[in-house]
Amino acid sequence: MELQLKNKIIIVTGGAKGIGEGIVRALAGENAFPVIVGRSETDNKKLLAEIGRGGQVVAELTEPDSCKNAIEDVVKQFGKIDGLVNNAGVNDGIGLEQGNYEAFIASLHKNLVHYYLMAHHALPYLIQSKGAIVNIGSKTAETGQGSTSAYAAANGGRNALTREWAVELLKYGIRVNSVIVAECYTPLYDHWIKTFENPEEKLKSITDKIPLDKRMTTAEEIANMVVFLLSEKSGHTTGQLIHVDGGYVHLDRALS
Repeated sequence: MELQLKNKIIIVTGGAKGIGEGIVRALAGENAFPVIVGRSETDNKKLLAEIGRGGQVVAELTEPDSCKNAIEDVVKQFGKIDGLVNNAGVNDGIGLEQGNYEAFIASLHKNLVHYYLMAHHALPYLIQSKGAIVNIGSKTAETGQGSTSAYAAANGGRNALTREWAVELLKYGIRVNSVIVAECYTPLYDHWIKTFENPEEKLKSITDKIPLDKRMTTAEEIANMVVFLLSEKSGHTTGQLIHVDGGYVHLDRALS
């Protein structure tokens, strides 16, 4: 399907690795112009060299001024913004029993606050281009996970902001949607799996509970949905939380 994204300037936060990398590669495959916003210039440039297309801005998104500066830098370099993918974040395990105020607030900055700030600062340019926003979310907001209060709260916030922004931005024709991730194998997921005594057994116990094909979702599958939502082919879709998860969240557990 031709998604008509050629030369569209699309920001992807945390776009150098994992799901973000998958999104950047998918955008490049559609001849869009992905702009990675992330903290590692080395990682950013490495991916861009591989795909031969796109730009990058180095930013520490937990710092509010850095979000504003990143948007300004993108516009200075590339002249416009046609889309924003809020993706950067990490399940950092800040729980209720073992957590504390400082760690909880830091996690919200790491996982939620920059979603708002990047959209806030990009909005004037998205209004000009009648662009689109896609937020990446996690099942933790709906299912719980245990010992990750801050990340679950951040993802609840992402879901709420998606619908709130979809309403607020109707007047501009800007569509806002979320892609919700359950079990997707990324470098961070690999690192987590390897903390268990028997990683292969733990991984199998998870994949056995994924209804469709008993396998992990791939970053490419997440990315394909994101790119579709950024395109005019999804022109009447807004305010949606779309689960690309092999039925993990919503299908009957008796299937497992």
